[in-house]
Amino acid sequence: MSSTTPLIDPAVFPDLKEKIEEETKVKDALTQIVSKLEGVDSYARGLLTRVHATPRKNYPQLLAQVEAEIRKEIDIVKELSEYASQYPYYKYNQKWSWAMTHVVFTVVLCGYLGGMATPSSPGEIGRLLKPEDISEIFQVPVNLKEGDAFHITLEEYLTALTQLTDELARLATNSVTLQDFDQALQIHSFLKDLFAGFLLLNLKNDPLRKRVDGVKYAVKKTEEIVYDLTVRKLVASPGGEAATEEK
Repeated sequence: MSSTTPLIDPAVFPDLKEKIEEETKVKDALTQIVSKLEGVDSYARGLLTRVHATPRKNYPQLLAQVEAEIRKEIDIVKELSEYASQYPYYKYNQKWSWAMTHVVFTVVLCGYLGGMATPSSPGEIGRLLKPEDISEIFQVPVNLKEGDAFHITLEEYLTALTQLTDELARLATNSVTLQDFDQALQIHSFLKDLFAGFLLLNLKNDPLRKRVDGVKYAVKKTEEIVYDLTVRKLVASPGGEAATEEK
């Protein structure tokens, strides 16, 4: 028995086409913003690599250049936040998550080196910027528990800290080359405390847990540096007196 009634509503596919085009438009806009952010961050991280050949007394000049780039990042993150918050967070967050992890890494490394002073966290070498500091710097929420707006996740923050451990382990080695043995010791102490903090976390995120497992190798690397310095009597042995005096 034939019927003239269509089995498929003819409006379905035009409606789907419109929705797909809208999603494509949103993704393209996010890609453009994120690409701009990645470009600035790449340059900022390039500047930060100079720290490996820079004496500590010259850090302020280097950090001033890095902070100028970070201020550009803050503006772009604001743009990203305003645009992305118009749409469901978990539908599009994969577009910017890795970029934001790198941006947070840039900021926490700059903070460790004595930059990124805030009213609640004065700049000094060896400090760890907390999630609250990151939120204050970028003026966006961290670990947003309510609502569906743009924010920095704890996973992004913690992953950035695992990147920080790798960079500091490298800096410890290069500090010895610059005859800055105290900095190597400070980094070793910092990484030990950071790793101990990671061990307190009950991580469910497998990729993050694997990255945290790798932090112990950064600690081991700095332990070897400290051991070598101690054996060569270039630093004080545990509980002992310094073998050499600072000139």
